[in-house]
Amino acid sequence: MTHDSASGLNSPRRLNGYHVIAAYILIQTAPGTAAIVAAALRDLPGVLETASVAGPCDVIARAQARDIDELARLVTSRVQALGGVRRTLSCPVVHL
Repeated sequence: MTHDSASGLNSPRRLNGYHVIAAYILIQTAPGTAAIVAAALRDLPGVLETASVAGPCDVIARAQARDIDELARLVTSRVQALGGVRRTLSCPVVHL
C-alpha cells in the first residue's frame, strides 16, 4: 500500500498559515455511552471528526492544536470532562 505524502493522513497540517499538531485520541467510554461521547466530541473546538469503533477503544477522535500544550489542554480539560469518558490515549501524528 502506498500513500501520497502530499495528501496522506501523515502530511503536515496548517491552521491559519501555521503548522499544527494533529493527533488521534483513543477513548474508552462507559458502557452504552460511545455514541453520546462521539456526538459531544464533534462540538469541541479542535476536534475534526469522530468515529465509534469496535476494539480496545470505543471512540476515536481526530484533533488538531497549535502545539502539544494546547493538545494536552484539549484532552485533559475538554475531552476527559465529558460524561461517559473513562480513559483517553493521545497519539500525535509524526512526520517521518
